[in-house]
Amino acid sequence: MIRPSEHWKKSSYSEGGACVEVAWRGTVRVRDSTRSSPAAVEFSAPVWRCFVATLRTGSSLP
Repeated sequence: MIRPSEHWKKSSYSEGGACVEVAWRGTVRVRDSTRSSPAAVEFSAPVWRCFVATLRTGSSLP
């Protein structure tokens, strides 16, 4: 469920309709902005930090 107070930020790498948006409010929520459904996947802050660090370093997840 999307919370009315959420501010979604679109990825700077989103092109040609392949859009990912992220909202941060206690937890990190990720959604596909091309779908009409307001569904989002929710991550805890530590899990999100691990994911982003893994992307930056190019290493595999633990």
